[in-house]
Amino acid sequence: MTTTPSGAGDRLVQVGAIVFFVGALATLVTVAPLFLGTDPFPTIAYAVSMLMGAGFLIAAAGVFRSAWVNSPRRAAGRS
Repeated sequence: MTTTPSGAGDRLVQVGAIVFFVGALATLVTVAPLFLGTDPFPTIAYAVSMLMGAGFLIAAAGVFRSAWVNSPRRAAGRS
C-alpha cells in the first residue's frame, strides 16, 4: 500500500479547517441566546466567532500555495 505525499499547502488547509470549525461552533454558541431568550454572551465570544473567517482565509492560502507549487509553469522550470 502506498501513501500519497503531502502537498505544499495541505497542512494550511487542515489548520484552516480546524480554525473554521472552532469559529463556526463559537458562532452557534453566540447566536443561541437570541433564540433562547437568555442574556447575550460577552464581547469576547463574538470575537472568537471571527475565527470562522480567519480559518477560511488560512485554508484558501493553503489551496493557493498548493496550486502555485504544482503549476505547470513552475514544474517546467524545475526540469
